[in-house]
Amino acid sequence: MDLLETRRRKFGVDEYHRMTEAGILHEGDHIELIEGQLFDNKTGERRLFTAEEYFRMGEAGILQEDDRVELIEGEIVEMSPIGSRHAACVNRLVKLFVREVGDSGIVGAQNPVLLPDYSGPQPDVAVLRLREDFYAEAHPTPGDVLLLIEVSDTTLRYDREVKLPLYALAGILEVWIVDLQNGEILTYVSCVHSTFPARRLASPSSSKGLSPSPESPPPLSRL
Repeated sequence: MDLLETRRRKFGVDEYHRMTEAGILHEGDHIELIEGQLFDNKTGERRLFTAEEYFRMGEAGILQEDDRVELIEGEIVEMSPIGSRHAACVNRLVKLFVREVGDSGIVGAQNPVLLPDYSGPQPDVAVLRLREDFYAEAHPTPGDVLLLIEVSDTTLRYDREVKLPLYALAGILEVWIVDLQNGEILTYVSCVHSTFPARRLASPSSSKGLSPSPESPPPLSRL
């Protein structure tokens, strides 16, 4: 099954017309709304959105700030609700990295990272290069990213098969997936040929201390 199938954000007729008002769609585009999805009625293909169009939807009120959505390969997809265990893990990771990074970088939580053209995922934690404006002028891009972390409670397959390849293709240096269900931290480093080799930490107690080093991730029991 297409992993995006049940996650695609559906649009109403009013939202469809507001896309035209916002300059996202234009007369003559041959785009029609079918069961909440936009299709090119000449090719039958889905209408994909650029990152610029995605953020313009927010400005036009089509998407709201509290909508749990992200842009994945031109499609606006809904994210899973955040459970308390997931939220606690993110909070602990942020506390850990804020302490370790200090004033030499920026630690963000669940904010967009812009990948080339058609993707703007929102990783649970991002460790970014220091920038004086704290990314007020523009969202971070792959060159700004030192480490991305996804916390997976019910989304492991989606994170590994959809989001991880996007990060690899974009040249992200390092990605961790915290697998809460199986009690593991998966680390992906040294992208080769647009893919990551994986290293699995089978035991939460196998790593000692709380170091952000890729050679010694924090023990899962503390997350």
